[in-house]
Amino acid sequence: MGAVDTPERRTSKKKGFGLQRKKRRVGIRIDMTPMVDVAFLLLIFFMVTTVFRTPQALEINLPPDENVKIEIAESKVMSIFVLDENRAFWRRGGKTVPWARTTVSALEQVFKPYKGNKDLVVVIKIDRDATFDSMVKIIDQLDLASLTRFSLATLAPAERGEVEAL
Repeated sequence: MGAVDTPERRTSKKKGFGLQRKKRRVGIRIDMTPMVDVAFLLLIFFMVTTVFRTPQALEINLPPDENVKIEIAESKVMSIFVLDENRAFWRRGGKTVPWARTTVSALEQVFKPYKGNKDLVVVIKIDRDATFDSMVKIIDQLDLASLTRFSLATLAPAERGEVEAL
């Protein structure tokens, strides 16, 4: 364990008041082996008892063929345009329906009435200036609303001009 090396004591019969020598420093030697053993035992204990979780990845189903066109009624399509500064515009239905302005974080309230709707297809078009965090937040909100059918695309300049005019 630990050991203390002490100098030998000499007994002298003289008790002088003369020059006194400095006391020799006592050498201490500590055996580190038990501490290393305990450290490795703790390390092994925590490695064995730790629960490793699998990384949560986003599963994306890609269409099998790009040339296949699937017809969907306009009433079952919700379009969302995301611009920079967390600005978002949405509408459900065809081009006759006006755009509604909102923010990315407020889209959760937009998705609430459609929660669990399996027929609704959400088309998300994101501007190149928008942050990646905006896209992740929207996908998370879609997941919370159980809206599993959605599509991601880049916002065209003409489409950007259409909603920026509002």
